[in-house]
Amino acid sequence: MRMIKDTYKDAIRTLNTLQTNASYLEQVKRERGDPRAQLEAMRGFLERSGLQVEDLDRLNIIHVTGTKGKGSACAFTERILRGYGLRTGFYSSPHLVQVRERIRINGQPLSKELFSKYFWLVYRRLWDTKDEAQANMPAYFRFLTIMAFHVFLQEKVDLAVVEVGIGGAFDCTNIVRTPVVCGVSSLGIDHTSILGDTVEKIAWQKGGIFKPGVPAFTVPQPEQPLEVLRDRARECGCPLYLCPELDAFEAGTQVLELGLAGSHQRSNAALALQLSRTWLQRRGYEAGTHVLQDVLPGAELSAQRSVPLAPTFCPSDAMIQGLRDTEWLGRTQVLPHGPVTWYIDGAHTTSSIQACVRWFRQAALNEDKPQDGSEVRVLLFNATGDRDTAALLKLLLPCHFDYAVFCPNFTEVSVATSADQQNFNVTLENALTRCVENQKTWTRLMEEKGGPWLPAPLEVGGLLQPDPLREALLLVPPAERPLNSTSLVFPCISHALQWIAQGRDPHLPIPASKVGAHLHPVATSGAVLLQEAATIRVLVTGSLHLVGGVLKLLDPMLSQ
Repeated sequence: MRMIKDTYKDAIRTLNTLQTNASYLEQVKRERGDPRAQLEAMRGFLERSGLQVEDLDRLNIIHVTGTKGKGSACAFTERILRGYGLRTGFYSSPHLVQVRERIRINGQPLSKELFSKYFWLVYRRLWDTKDEAQANMPAYFRFLTIMAFHVFLQEKVDLAVVEVGIGGAFDCTNIVRTPVVCGVSSLGIDHTSILGDTVEKIAWQKGGIFKPGVPAFTVPQPEQPLEVLRDRARECGCPLYLCPELDAFEAGTQVLELGLAGSHQRSNAALALQLSRTWLQRRGYEAGTHVLQDVLPGAELSAQRSVPLAPTFCPSDAMIQGLRDTEWLGRTQVLPHGPVTWYIDGAHTTSSIQACVRWFRQAALNEDKPQDGSEVRVLLFNATGDRDTAALLKLLLPCHFDYAVFCPNFTEVSVATSADQQNFNVTLENALTRCVENQKTWTRLMEEKGGPWLPAPLEVGGLLQPDPLREALLLVPPAERPLNSTSLVFPCISHALQWIAQGRDPHLPIPASKVGAHLHPVATSGAVLLQEAATIRVLVTGSLHLVGGVLKLLDPMLSQ
C-alpha cells in the first residue's frame, strides 16, 4: 500500500475510494439472490480485519430496522440507556455533515483523532490481507460497519445500538448472531429495486434480523405486513411483540415529553421504551439503582391479535428524562434565524413525507403570525434514488408554498467541497437533470390543482454558464420564462439558500445577485417578496443528504 498520511482528511479521502451508496446498492442487487453469500462475504471481511463474528456477542447489541423512524427510535433508545450510566455505542446512517457522526460513543460522534486511528487500523489490515483469492476491499458501508464494531469493542461500550442500513435480511449489520433485543419501526415503500415493490416483500426483508430466542418488538403495522413479520418470527423461533401506543404509558396525568417533535415520533418513543426495558431486564440491570416499575393493570397479552401485545409499564425516571433529552439532527428540526425560520426534516418516503407535512403545518400554525400578514412559504426539495418523486411532491401541495426551489445535494457548485459529503456516483449534470424533472412534476401538479397561485407551464432549458461577476446561477430556459411561474432550480444548496434568505439570515452571505438585476424574472419578483416579507418559512425535505448540506451551511459548528 502506498504511503498515505494518517490524518482525518486523508482517512475520509481514502474511505471515499471504497465507493459510495449507489455502488453498494448495485452490489446488493447482484448478491440478493443468495443472502448467505452476502453474509459470508461480510464474515470474510470481518475476519480479515482481525475480528470473529463471535466477538460481536460481547457488544450486547440492540438491532433496529424499519422504513420510517428507525434512526429516531435508535436515538431515543440510546439516550434512555445512557441515562442509566451505561457507556453506549450507536451506529447509524447516513451522516448529515461528517462521516464520524455514524459512529458515536455516549451520544457524541467519534473524534477526528479516534476516527483516524480506527480507520487506518482496519484499512491496513484489510489491505494487507488482499491476495488472489481475496483481492477486493469492502464497499463504503460495509467498511464503516466493520470499523464501528472495532470501535465499540476497543472503547469497551456496555451496549451498541445498531441501525440497519437497508432492509435487514441481506444487510451487512445482520452478521450479528445474538443481539439482546431487536426492533422494527414503521414499514413503508422505499428502496424498491432492492427490497421489493410491496410492503409485504419489504416486511419479509425487515424480518430477516429476527434471531432464535431473541425478543423483538414492532410498532403497529398494516395487517398484511404485520402477518409477514409474525411468520418470519415464528420460522426462526423469535418471540415478537406489538408495542402499545405511547398513550398507554401516560398513566394518570403524566404526559411524556419527547425531545423530537411530531406526532409520528410517539410510536418511535414507544418502541424505544420496550427496547430499553427489555435490554435492562435481559442484562440484569433491573435490580440495580434504577428499579423498573411494575406492569400497569390491563396490559396482559391479547389473544385476539396475530402478534401479542407487549406489556405496558410505568417508565422509570431515567426513561422519562431520556425521551425528553433525545436529540436527532435533521428530523423535525426548527432553526429560527431572525425573520427566516427553517423547518428541516429528512423525510424521503411517502409515509414519512405525510408525517412531515402534518408536523410542518402544525409547527407553522403554532408560530406567531406577522401583524401585516406578509408571510412567504418556500419549499426546498430534492429526492434521489428510485423514489417516486411525483408521489412525494403531491403530498406537499397542502402546505400551500409560495415558491418551490429545487437543487442537487451539492453544497457548492465546485467539486472541491467537503470530502465528508462527496458522492462519486452522481455528476452535477445528472443531479440537475433530476432537479429539472422534479420542477416539471411540481408544475404539472400545480396545474392539476389549479387555484389563484397556479404557475404557468414551464419549458426548461440548459444551465447558464457562470458569470465571474455574479455568484448566483439559475437553471433557466433559453426562451423567456412565464412571469407567474413560482419554481426555480439552483445548481447547489448554497445558491438556493442565499436566494431564499435574501441576506436576512445572519448565517448566510447576501447573494451577489442582490447587487444588480437578477438573471431571471421569477428570481427577481420572488426576491422582492422575500426581502419585504415579515416572515419566511422554509421547509427543507425529500433527502437526508440535502438536509445535511443545509445544516452544514446554516450551522457551521457542525463541521467543527
